[in-house]
Amino acid sequence: MFVARFRFIMAWAFSVMFFVLSASLAIVAVESFGKGVFGHLDLTEGFLKAINMAVISLATFELGLGVNKEYASHDPESDIITVLRRTVSRFVSIVCIALVLEALLMVIKYSQLELAGNLYYPVAIITGAGVLLSALGLFLHFTRDCSESGASRRMEKTGVHIDRLPVGRCEAGPLEQSPAH
Repeated sequence: MFVARFRFIMAWAFSVMFFVLSASLAIVAVESFGKGVFGHLDLTEGFLKAINMAVISLATFELGLGVNKEYASHDPESDIITVLRRTVSRFVSIVCIALVLEALLMVIKYSQLELAGNLYYPVAIITGAGVLLSALGLFLHFTRDCSESGASRRMEKTGVHIDRLPVGRCEAGPLEQSPAH
């Protein structure tokens, strides 16, 4: 009981921390945008900073959602593999978008400053995003069977039958074929 309560309190605290940090970064993004529009910064520099902060704010918000959904949930029936697949997919997707946008912003910045020799950095960032997306694809591929069998167990408990049998390395047993309706 104590461990569950402690887990809930810590998840709630970290979720709130990530949400506050996300809101703060969003405010900084709006401020950078305003500085670019009203002339306190170069227009392009203000927009680039605003986009950068907005993407980081979105990734932080998604992390807060993931922590809240993963650890603060009182639902004992939730399938951990399905929740993990969904959370990791969303977070890694947002991180990859942030990396690609950062590389794009670096290319724009280096082209304005005529620093073409520094284009190795954006290429390295894009390569890293590609490797991260490939790793996400492998993760989703290798956990697909476990997630399908978890969904099958939930359907079995509720009396719903599916026409496809789960194939894989997970502990769920085969389901009966559903009769044609």
